[in-house]
Amino acid sequence: MSDIVKGMPSGHGDSYQLNTTSLIRHAARTYPEQEIVFRNRDGSWGRYTYADCYTRVQRGANLLRSLGVEAGDVVGILDWNSRRHFESYWSIPGIGAVMLQMNLRLAQEDLSYVTDHSGASVVLVDETLLPVAEALATQSSSVREWVVMTDKPLTEIKTSLPRVRHFEDLLARAEPVYDWPVIDETSTYSACYTTGTTGNPKGVYYSHRGIYLHTMAQAANLRMCGDDAAMIVTPMFHAQAWGLPQSAVYSATKIVLPGQYRAEDTSTLVDAMITEDVTVVNGAPVIFQPMLDYIKSLDSRPDFGRARLLSGSTEPALSLMRDFFELTGADIIHAYGATETGPTAAVNIGLKRSLQRKLTPGEKWDMKRSQGLPLNGIDVRIVDAEGRDLPHDGVAQGEILLRGPWIAESYRDLDDDTERFLDGYWRSGDVGTISPDGYIKLTDRLKDVIKSGGEWISSIDMENAIVGHPAVVEAAVIGVPHPKWQERPVALVVTADRSSLPIKEVHGLLADRFAKWQLPETVLYVDALPRTSVGKIDKKALRATYSEFRE
Repeated sequence: MSDIVKGMPSGHGDSYQLNTTSLIRHAARTYPEQEIVFRNRDGSWGRYTYADCYTRVQRGANLLRSLGVEAGDVVGILDWNSRRHFESYWSIPGIGAVMLQMNLRLAQEDLSYVTDHSGASVVLVDETLLPVAEALATQSSSVREWVVMTDKPLTEIKTSLPRVRHFEDLLARAEPVYDWPVIDETSTYSACYTTGTTGNPKGVYYSHRGIYLHTMAQAANLRMCGDDAAMIVTPMFHAQAWGLPQSAVYSATKIVLPGQYRAEDTSTLVDAMITEDVTVVNGAPVIFQPMLDYIKSLDSRPDFGRARLLSGSTEPALSLMRDFFELTGADIIHAYGATETGPTAAVNIGLKRSLQRKLTPGEKWDMKRSQGLPLNGIDVRIVDAEGRDLPHDGVAQGEILLRGPWIAESYRDLDDDTERFLDGYWRSGDVGTISPDGYIKLTDRLKDVIKSGGEWISSIDMENAIVGHPAVVEAAVIGVPHPKWQERPVALVVTADRSSLPIKEVHGLLADRFAKWQLPETVLYVDALPRTSVGKIDKKALRATYSEFRE
């Protein structure tokens, strides 16, 4: 990493600290009338204004102080995408404490580890998640206060939690005004733990400065403004909900909080998009596909011509992006990031003008499969196995390395994390290319890439080509051991009617992008594919299941 050169001192306000509280304070002061719409536990919808929200945020800060929470203390949240969760995004870090995002998809053992490793002393828990909290209470020794978030009186809440408090009662008694401290911008704002497949979860601790700069860059890249309505679909308990709560407040958009919902019942999300004229949504193909299926069942197709659907987790199939656009006008925007990247590192929104002129319509659609261009302030490299830089020619494949003001430089209290960093860059573990135009395209994970006959085969590209078939619901491609070629690809496919496709038909889907020797000789049809705690296809489990498989 290059030495920092100190030049002539400036007269700018460099002492002014970038605090996340400034975002909500400015929004409430300048756009007090803007709406926040939230879904209640009973399925009904409520609404209030930025000004109303800000009053509750200030009361929340006073509530936390009344519980003895000090700067540097860790406060955990067990909740869905609710109004109270949104308010806690501002009140907890606003007093200098750390907002611990407690991932509800983690196994109980991992969630207990996260609670203890972070040293959480207070946990705010939604009434519906009391069983999760009760299990934690028997295993975690650091928590001294459990605060139940519910609209019911405490007398109607039955729980084995010790020292339980009632959030709304405490909030009602708290002062409506809070004198926010100025926090050193390098202080931790929030903590989120990775969900790796090996070892304990690793803690990523975000700074106020990092999330503030991430907010500005993401809002600019998504072209957000006060005329937008942002619905926060990605869980708020993981990776900052992709930074959308902060970007929405920064842009003074209308905000829609859908509460708890099921992936298989996304009609609530579509109906809210229609009713509230939502224009910005974050999600993943596993959410957007059921939404599309519901839209297809409607007598009248909604007009989402202004909507930008930010899609992460896995590459959206080209068929999904085309269908959404053709049926509703919505633009699915492929994005790239991770817990360690704050989380957004790149987005694919709108082609460069130079490419618009020279690409055919088919090529333009194909470009939407890429992860796009890095956000302002992000530095990207690709390197080979020895850490040597590879050319940005769109052909050379290597590991993606990232560096920037909201990219992790270390993990919390991890004895040895050096293998995850190189020259100040975070090693993503993703294999990809970078085109001469700067577009990032992931081809696989290092652990998932198929090595056959000394060459790499991209499982991601193969999977998305197969999913392009109208009968295919989802697909996974894994490498299985082969005595001659080291590994050979095997496709595992779920079809809508549980039928099988002729192998020639599958090969036809792949012919344009893969050489004949790369095509899988075997396609296995299964009822479902296993998924990880964050909804990704669990290829580790698939490789273990089919480790003895022979074609």
